[in-house]
This record gives sequence, C-alpha cells and structure tokens, in this order.
Amino acid sequence: MKQVVNVYEKGQRGLKALNTLGAYCHKSPVEQSLMNLIYYRVSQLNGCAFCLDMHSKDLLANGENAQRLLVLNAWKEAPFYSERERAALAWAEALTQVNNGHVADDIYNEALQQFTEEELIDLTFAVITINSYNRVNIAFPNPAVVGTYTPGQFA
Repeated sequence: MKQVVNVYEKGQRGLKALNTLGAYCHKSPVEQSLMNLIYYRVSQLNGCAFCLDMHSKDLLANGENAQRLLVLNAWKEAPFYSERERAALAWAEALTQVNNGHVADDIYNEALQQFTEEELIDLTFAVITINSYNRVNIAFPNPAVVGTYTPGQFA
C-alpha cells in the first residue's frame, strides 16, 4: 500500500506561496465567474477530482448554468460560450497543454482582442495557479476529501 504524504500538513511553506498567488488572481479585474470556468476546465484537462468538485460547486452556487458545465469538454462545438469565454478557454488549454511549445499566434491574437494586457497577464497567472493546485492534488491525493467541499469554503 502506498504511503500517504499529507502535503497540507507538511507542505505549509509551499502552499502558502501558492495561496498568495491564488489571492492575487482573486483580485483580478477578470470576472470571477470566468476565472472559475477556467479553473474548472483546466481541472478537467488535468483530471483533478478535488478541484472539479470545488469549482463546479462554486460555479453552480454563483448561478452558472449546469448545461454549460456538462458540455464544457466540448466548448469549441457548443453554442453557448461568449467570444471572451472562448478566447479564455483556448488560452487556458494552450498554457496547460504545453507540449507544442509557444502559444499559437491565432490563440494569442484572439486573447489580446478579448482581454486587456493586464487581464491577459492575470489570466495567465490564474492558469498557472490552477495547474499548480491540480498537480499538488494529483501528486498527493486524498480521496477522502473529494466531495466534501462546500461553496465558498476557501474564499
């Protein structure tokens, strides 16, 4: 049986730094509903059950349409995402799936049409942040906590 490492107990310094980055993102001019949608999509790509549970609950509690969450994996074909959301989703996917090197020019240019430079920087740090949280949760899984999150618990 695999030894369980409690990163939330033993990794306080690293998590504190990551939480500081998360707090920075929370103060962004990018609307929180879009940030949560990005957090949810990146967590889908990374297969992080805890973050999927958390962000789906936060999105639903804040009025997100359940249908949009159910088909988010196919957002490119679904008709109910705005151009701003599509640009953010493409940006988040390009930064998460970095196996192709730099972000494609068309994705970069579309993102700059939909976001100010400050917003795009914040969106980039938001993607970095959720990827980091996903990787911590995947590296040190604690299945007992998946499903226990209540909306706004870490606000």
